Order: sequence, then C-alpha cells, then structure tokens
Amino acid sequence: MTSLHGARPQTIRSLNEQLTLDLVRQQGPLARADLARLSGLSKPTVAQALTTLERDALVEVTGRRTGSRGRTAALYELRRDAGFVLGLDVGREYFRGAIADLGGSVRAKLNARARSTGARRRVSELAALADDLFRAAAVKRSRSIVHTVVGSPGVLDPARDALTMASNLPGWERPAVLTELRRVFGRSTVVENDVDVAALAERDHGHGREVSTFAFVSVGSGIGMGLVIDGKLHRGAHGAAGEIAFLPLAPGEVDEREARRHGALEAAASSAAVVRAARARGLDGHLTARRVFASAAEGDERAAVVVGHEAALVARALASIVAMIDPELLVLGGGIGRAPGFAAAVASELERHVPFVPEIRVSALGEDAVVEGCLAAGTEQLWQRLLESRADQRPT
Repeated sequence: MTSLHGARPQTIRSLNEQLTLDLVRQQGPLARADLARLSGLSKPTVAQALTTLERDALVEVTGRRTGSRGRTAALYELRRDAGFVLGLDVGREYFRGAIADLGGSVRAKLNARARSTGARRRVSELAALADDLFRAAAVKRSRSIVHTVVGSPGVLDPARDALTMASNLPGWERPAVLTELRRVFGRSTVVENDVDVAALAERDHGHGREVSTFAFVSVGSGIGMGLVIDGKLHRGAHGAAGEIAFLPLAPGEVDEREARRHGALEAAASSAAVVRAARARGLDGHLTARRVFASAAEGDERAAVVVGHEAALVARALASIVAMIDPELLVLGGGIGRAPGFAAAVASELERHVPFVPEIRVSALGEDAVVEGCLAAGTEQLWQRLLESRADQRPT
C-alpha cells in the first residue's frame, strides 16, 4: 500500500483536476488565467490539471482569446462527447427516447408505438428504440461512456429489487424486469419514477424555473405527482411521495377491486375511467379520453358532464396537495391534464375546496416531459460517475 506521505501529492492533484473540470463545465469556455482566478489555484497548477484532463479526453481547446497586446490564450471547454445520457420513457402505448451529450445537447430524439404488452417484449422494444437513437445520433455505443435512465410508472422496492405500483404495465413489477434492463443497458442503469423526472424537467426547463415549490400532476392513463419543495425533488421515506393515485374516495365512488389494483383516484379519474363514464352516459363508437374531451368541446352535453366530473375529481386531489404543501404553482401534464380548457375547469372546481388557489398551468414540455427529465437526471448522475471514477484512481 502506498504511504500517506507518498499519496498526498497525487490526491491533491486529483482534487485540483476535479475542481478545474467542474469550473470548465459550469462556466466554460475559460482560459487558464480565468481558471486560476476562479479556483484560487496557481497558474502552473491549473496548467497541470488541464494537461491531464485534456489527455483523458474530458476537456478540449475550442478557441482562443486575443489579448490587448496581441497575445492569445487558449479557451477550454468540456468535451461534450466524453459521455452520453440515454433517456427512455416507458408508457403504456408509446416509448419515447433521446440521447444527450455530457454538455446537455440533445443529439437525437425518437418515439415508437408499443407493440406488445408483455414485459420481456417491452424491454426488447426499448432496446430497439435505443439502437435507432444511437444510429440517429451517430454515437458508437461500444466506444462511449453511456448512462441510461428509464422513466417508468411505479416505485423501486429495494427489498425485492423490483418495481411496485406499476400495474398499468402488465408484468412490469417482476424482479426479472430490472435484471433484464440492466443486462441490456448496463449495470449502472437507473430506473426513475416517470412523474418525478417530469417534475425535474419542469423545474429545469419549464414553468418550475419561476418558483421554488410546485407540484407536477400528470393525469392520463395513470395519475401521479412529482413534488418539488425549495427547488429539490421530494421523494419521501420510501420513494413513494406523489403516489396520489391511492388517495381515497368515498365508498361507492369506485369499484373496490379497481381501487385495490390501481388506487382509488386512478381507478376513478384515469383515461380508462373517462371512457367507462362516457359509455355509461350513452356515448358509443371507438372512444378514447381525447375523443370524449373533443366531444365536450363541440357541445355534447353527455361528454361535458363526464369532463366536469373528471375536473371535480382532480380538483379534490389537488385540494389535498394545496392544504398540505401550499405550493406556489400546480402544473398539469399527461393527456388529460394537457387537454384544452381542463386546467381552467380544475381551477374553478378547486376554488370550492380551498381558500388559496395557486396558479395552475399546463406543462410547457408536453409529451417530452419524462424524456427531458430522464436526460436532466442522467446528466447529473453521469457527471457524478465521472468524478467518482477519478476519485477511485487516487492512491489509498
């Protein structure tokens, strides 16, 4: 084992490299003099750190700055192809995916319709979408550091190493699913709750940039919430914060078997429930929630009653959130949450339940919210992987 005395200079060099790399990432392009001033390190120390980082393909010279006397200084930036993030959104009807480089630039984005309901086939379809993304982005998977984040319904159960509360995807709660995902995409693959990462995307790129505390509520084939408090995603003790699908309703409002399987609120207010309610009122044909909302907008009174009931159910759920959290903003996402006029209807209903109604907006990110959130979370996770790998190179 290397002695502490012998190890200390190498450890210090490693820390200097991390500090330099972090500054280049956050504020680049920067010259050596800029880095010395910002870090407090000497210019020779910065030069040594940059030499190592350039050798390891983490930074590169991207231009030159001309001085007042004609001298030029090399400008260093993060090497964007030092790593890539693959973000995948697993929905019941669609898969969505994107690849971004370490600098956050999206290289490719694609969607695909889910063709199978089986869990193993879903993983295979995800893998095929990923292959298409790598080709579209011209990224050689075997030669690149790739970090994969999968946005999925459900919550990770560490005891079983499996997802739970993902009943909308048949078979998705079996432990074999995570095993297969890691086999296909790598051991470092991370599975995140889809609505949680959508909230992160809204925080970083959407309406959440303007506030510190807000709730992102997705209403569609499922119902869920991502809660950002003081700028940070709140996960809860078991990672299940925001599982509002399980908020209780009064006896008789929902089928008990459906409530046990999906949660009472989801059983009563998801897109499938909207379709059932529309059929019960005499609407027929090939119904979808989107078509029910369109019929209501065209003046169909039966559809309007269904939409009004949906808005009332969602408003009751939001009333619980407002009473407990008092958020500055509520953001609605999902196919129903983004439906024209729905946010206004919910706001009107919400006024009947709580004394203070926060602003309600429709998500700025649309269908891309989960993928954008996967990329945002994955970029930070990849960055930590790179820093930890450099820390692991320090002598003990």
